[in-house]
Parts: sequence; C-alpha cells; structure tokens
Amino acid sequence: MRRWRARRTAGRPDARGRWPDAATAGPAVAMAHARLRFARHLRWTRHGLPPETLSSGDYELLQFLYASLPEPPVSTVPSLCCAADGDKTDRVSRLPDHILRRILSLLPAKDGARTTVLSSRWRCLWHSAPLVLADTHLLPGGDAGVRPARAGAASRAVTNAVSAALEAHPGPFPFVSLSCSFIAGADRPVLARWFQHLATKGVDVLVFVNRPWPLPGLRLPSSLFSCASLRKLWIGAWVFPDTTTLPRGAAFPNLRELVLGCAVMEDKDLEFVLAVSPVLEILAVAGSQNPVHARLASPSLRHGMFCLSILDEVAVVDAPSIEGLFLWHNKTAMSKTSTTVKIGHAPKLSLLGYLEPGVHTLQIGETIIKAGTKASTSTTVSSVQILALKLQFGVCSEVKMLPSFLRCFPSVKTLIVQSEETLEPTSKLSVKSWKGTGPIECVQSHLKTLLFRELQGNRNEFKFLTFIAENAQKLEKMYIEVKMGLSRTTKEVMATKLRALKSANWASRDCEMLFRTSKVLRGGTIWSIEVGTCLSLDDPLYLK
Repeated sequence: MRRWRARRTAGRPDARGRWPDAATAGPAVAMAHARLRFARHLRWTRHGLPPETLSSGDYELLQFLYASLPEPPVSTVPSLCCAADGDKTDRVSRLPDHILRRILSLLPAKDGARTTVLSSRWRCLWHSAPLVLADTHLLPGGDAGVRPARAGAASRAVTNAVSAALEAHPGPFPFVSLSCSFIAGADRPVLARWFQHLATKGVDVLVFVNRPWPLPGLRLPSSLFSCASLRKLWIGAWVFPDTTTLPRGAAFPNLRELVLGCAVMEDKDLEFVLAVSPVLEILAVAGSQNPVHARLASPSLRHGMFCLSILDEVAVVDAPSIEGLFLWHNKTAMSKTSTTVKIGHAPKLSLLGYLEPGVHTLQIGETIIKAGTKASTSTTVSSVQILALKLQFGVCSEVKMLPSFLRCFPSVKTLIVQSEETLEPTSKLSVKSWKGTGPIECVQSHLKTLLFRELQGNRNEFKFLTFIAENAQKLEKMYIEVKMGLSRTTKEVMATKLRALKSANWASRDCEMLFRTSKVLRGGTIWSIEVGTCLSLDDPLYLK
C-alpha cells in the first residue's frame, strides 16, 4: 500500500468538488457542472410557500422537489453585447427569417411577445417561432422572483398570463414549465383549455407543479394523454388521471422521461403508463403521497428512481434494458416493517442502491435473501457493478446481513457503504464475525473502489474496513468520508483506529486510502432528480 496521503491537503476535493485523482475527462467535467447548477438551485429556486404552514418534513420535501425542477432553456438575465457608440445601424433586421426565428425561440415568452409591436414582419416571425413558456419568467422579478406564497392576485395574474400565451401562440412549445399557480376546483375549465392547447399545438417537455395545501390537490384531466408529442413529463402535487376511464388507444408514444413529485398515482396507473409508453427510459417517483407497490415491466426502461416516498415494494419484473435502480430516503407504510426489493429479469442492471439491510427485504428471483444465504446462480445478479448500501453498524442484525447482500452481487467493482447513526445499539459482534464469513467473490476478485460514507468511529465500522483491506486483492482506492460535527475526543480515537487500519495486512499493495470530512450535514447528499435523470453522467451517485 502506498504511503497514506490523507494529511492536510491530500484527499481533499479540488475547486470543482472532485477527489484529487478524479479524471478530468468530459463526464467528470459534466458532473462538476451539475453540482454547481444544483447548488445554485438550492440558493434561489424556492417553493415560496410560508414555512410556518409546513412541517419540517414537508418543507424539506417541497424544497427538494422545487430545487430539482429542470431549468428552462432560456433566461431573463442573458449577457448582452452593445454595439459601438454612435452606430445606429439595424443589423438584426437584415438577418434572414430562419435566424430571427431561432433568436426568438431563445427569448423568454414575455420578451419574445414584445417584438410583435415592431412591425408586421416581427409579428409573423413570433407566431412562426417555437415558444418556450416558463411562468417564473412572468413573475414581477423574472426568473429570480419568488413564487407567490398564497393564492391571490399575484398567482392569478400569472395564471391569466399563461392562458393568454397558450391562446395567442400557435406553437409548438418545446418547453413549458408551470409552477406558480394555485389550481383549485373552480379552475378546471382553465386546466382543460391549457391541455387542449398543448395537445393540439404540440409540447415536448412539460413541467407542471400545482401549489395546493395540503397535498396532493386536484386530479389531472385525462386529456393529459392527448399530448402525444410529449418527450419529458414532470408532475408535482397532482393526482394522476384514473387510467380506467381513458379511451382505447390512449398512450404516450414519444415519452422518454416521467417524474412524479408529491403526487398520488395508483399502482394500476403506473403499470398502465409503463405499458403504453413504448420508449420510456426514465421513471422517477419522489415524495409519493400514497404507498407505492411498483412493478417494473418495460422493454425500454433504463433507470428507475424512488426517493422520499412511502415504498412498500419495488419489483423489477421484466426490464431487459434497465441499467440503474436508485432508492433513497424512502420509508415503509405504518402497517409494514420492511420494503421488499425484488430483482427478476434485469440482465443489464449495473447500478443498484441504496439497499438497506435493516429496512429492505431483498429477493432475487424466487429466493428471499437471509443472513447466511449461500451464493448460487439463483441468488446472484452478476450484472451489477456499482452497489450502494446503507446500514447501522451498531445493530447486530444489520451487520450480519451485510455479507449475504454482498454475495448476491459477485461482479461489483465499486461499493458505497453509508454508516447510519445507531439510535438503539445491540450486542457487539465478536472479532471472528468477519473472519468467519467465508469468501465473498466481489470483494476478493472484483472490487476496485470503496467509498465509506459517514464514518462515526464505531468498532464494527473498522472491522468491516479491515476485512475489505485484508481481502480485496484488486482494490485501488479506499475513500473514507468522516461524519461532520464529531467531537474532538471522537476524532482523536478515530485517528488511532485509522492508523491501525493503515497497518493492516492489505491484500492489495497498490491501494490508496484517502479521506475527507463529509460536506453535507446528517449524512445527506447533493444528489437530485435532475442528476439522476441525466443518462450521460458516469457518476449518478456522486461518488467522487
């Protein structure tokens, strides 16, 4: 093992938030940019609802939802370059129509509409250019304005402006984001007209977030399924249409991405959407307002995400194209003690996490994985290469399940383990507990990178790290992220244990061990729906 480089500056991320040896190729740069965009979102993209009316959980959920909303492809604060002083030549009007249409399509709706007063030519150009419509651009402060806190004159003015834009422009609408209106029962006629315009004029990306309280609000009209041109659909704080009432042939023939935030969707409706969306690649469910029993059966689905939801079961039944299944901060229903995670036909599944031995019942095929389950062809998923786990190292039953979970994924090259705070510790494990586990194929033969998040100093944490160090023959990097806010005494004890780990009999002599302090309080993450739905990123779990 090389000299431990985690002293002072070694092991710290650079200005872009990467580990020192992170690759600087295109995907890494894209990841850094995604981090910066999300940080900016957290600063200014607020739901605007009065904090005193929300519980802490609801506040964080809505903050997460609004922070994850896709940014419009146009901005109200572009950088402009002025012509030289004294030069009054109108060069813009000399441009051909197709270039002017392109320019107009990059303007916010309000600014583009203002060009119609210039001349009859500009009126024709605006009507023939695609229109990006974001209701945040219609707020008094533009896209930096705060959404209205309550239903009233401000929100009604935005609603009326949206109606006027959809009525006046013939389309198409490449991007429509509506997240400022309080749509109530009396607004159903307005809602119907909006979807009529979107369906007949064409919409590619629709972000539609209602602002009711309490959640979930109104049921969306079935005319949503008339928007056949939709490629991306983000729904927030709505009840999904009852699919049993839809006419025969209702479908989303072009839908590739579906995100449901703080919504209500029955299990049968989810199965229906998967069945009538032949090119759907991404499904994300965040903050579901009802228990979810998700059965993923789709020939095209590549990524499934379930976060901050009441998740009773997620079953990958038949998904030949699925590459990633991401589970994050979900909870079980009051009547259940665990969430069932079933892996059936998923030959391309390469990313899975976060699995929680204390919360999840893992089922591979027809076999329920238990402590001591032996590896066999019927109990393993050899396609998984990135595995994320979360457990309490102070709870004996969870630690005993860890080897069984690892045996189910023999080809794992990257392992993420997050240590959770133990509220009620159980009996201590013996020193022989890891030595007696027997061989674990992924650890011995494939593991190259280990990221241990939220190290708290628990003795079982170091037993596990020592086990990895002494058995992972191909390990190249061991990243250790220390929990934020530990006491000085705890840090001193931890430093002693880390020195002991450094002196262990490492199976891989070329492995490097690096550490840093967690940058997020309480073991959180800067992961967002936006990041999870970006298929081009090579690090969707923010490992680096």
